[in-house]
Amino acid sequence: MKVNQLNHPIPGTTIFDGVQARKGYALNKMCFSFNSAENREEFKRDEDAYCKKYGLNAQQHDAIRNRNVLQLIAAGGNIYYLAKFGGIFGLDVQDVGAQQTGMSKEAFKAKLAAAGR
Repeated sequence: MKVNQLNHPIPGTTIFDGVQARKGYALNKMCFSFNSAENREEFKRDEDAYCKKYGLNAQQHDAIRNRNVLQLIAAGGNIYYLAKFGGIFGLDVQDVGAQQTGMSKEAFKAKLAAAGR
């Protein structure tokens, strides 16, 4: 019998579906804007104003302030766009993965290396 992933989600995992995409539209649009160095600088000058410019809701704005990837995902963030946000602070995908798993970056990298053997 085939298990339908949508009916049996992985515990603790937010599935990025149509509902999440609509929920996170403003957040993801803002993060996409960080492709531009000018926009990254504008964000760093006044984060609150930049978030308001894109119409982030309170949950999204709090998650941005907290720099919390899991909160950002719960607020509708797509990891591919959130990586652009993390890049402003010198974070890479391994930093984000470590935060998602509650591990240090070094422990997360070791886990990835061990899984690749």
